[in-house]
Amino acid sequence: MAEDLQAAGFGLYVHWPFCQAKCPYCDFNSHVSATVDQSRWQAALLRNLEVEAARIGPRRLDTIFFGGGTPSLMDPALVGAVIDAATSHFAPAEDIEITLEANPTSVEAGRFRGYAAAGVNRISMGVQALNDADLKALGRLHSAAEARAAFDIARGLFDRVSFDLIYARQNQTRDAWRTELGEALTMAVDHLSLYQLTIEDGTRFGDLHARGRLRGLPPDTLSADMYHDTQDICAAAGLPAYEVSNHARPGAESRHNLIYWRYGDYLGIGPGAHGRLSAGGTRRAEAALRAPGAWLDAVESTGRAVADEMELSPEDCADEYLMMAMRLREGVELDRLDALRGAPLDDRVLRDLEEMGFIGRSNARLWATDTGRPVLNAILRELMLDRVA
Repeated sequence: MAEDLQAAGFGLYVHWPFCQAKCPYCDFNSHVSATVDQSRWQAALLRNLEVEAARIGPRRLDTIFFGGGTPSLMDPALVGAVIDAATSHFAPAEDIEITLEANPTSVEAGRFRGYAAAGVNRISMGVQALNDADLKALGRLHSAAEARAAFDIARGLFDRVSFDLIYARQNQTRDAWRTELGEALTMAVDHLSLYQLTIEDGTRFGDLHARGRLRGLPPDTLSADMYHDTQDICAAAGLPAYEVSNHARPGAESRHNLIYWRYGDYLGIGPGAHGRLSAGGTRRAEAALRAPGAWLDAVESTGRAVADEMELSPEDCADEYLMMAMRLREGVELDRLDALRGAPLDDRVLRDLEEMGFIGRSNARLWATDTGRPVLNAILRELMLDRVA
């Protein structure tokens, strides 16, 4: 099993937990701090990486991803030090993909040249909206003009640039979203991440929604129309969806995220980072301490900051692989899934879902259709009801 899972690639995720402000829709592990001792954090990240690399042993490193939080608040020298350490502990792939998430404020855009010199070759920008009123409603600190300017700078420095937009926003009309998406597609991008606004518990928006004070959210029918418009418009522009919320020109897919969705191995360092690692016929799920201060103290003391780690059963792995790979247009490798489960999926359930137009299948693969992808969670519940055919 370990060899099979390792074949899907190995990536490193580095979590930077700090932001200038907490967005009202965000439930990620992010924290606002007036000051951050970057030299102390660099030393801790490098120590954590050294200890974990010694534990894991030799691997080919296919990708590095700096996520957050707001990684574009990191000093370029810190980013470079982590990249240098990672590629010394692990043998880097010849075409290693190194992504950094960035917010398009003027100050952070000025750091882009330093990140490129440090080895970053892909930028993922959190644009979220292309008009100032909606950016303000989403709690973003940049303007639409700053976003466009930062994007132009990034395109001149990096091989690959992606950006995120949120739709089904408050008071957003279908025509307005179609226009905005069309504008995004004129910016010569090769990758777009397009997410419906989701109201999460524990966020400012979640609080307001629970009290009936979050006005202007679109009804489900309008959100569905926007989703279908998104698929049609992006496909016509040459950026079809390769995953539920991600669109790319062929060859420009996020290789790091493909490791997750294809259920490969990845190491997470930094507060709250998760990992999945396979060795010796077993696979382990790992999660680091979430609180930045607790993580920092633990790493400085022992080199590790583990909140939870457990061995996954083959059945657990099968369920996780199914949930991740069904998000992809390419779908699930059935032989691989059957080997993890120890038995094939229930053919009666598959036939029913196929007759309803929700899934497609061949001898080798199973996938969600365009009709099925919006109701993927319901499909997964049906597929996972019974482990034995």
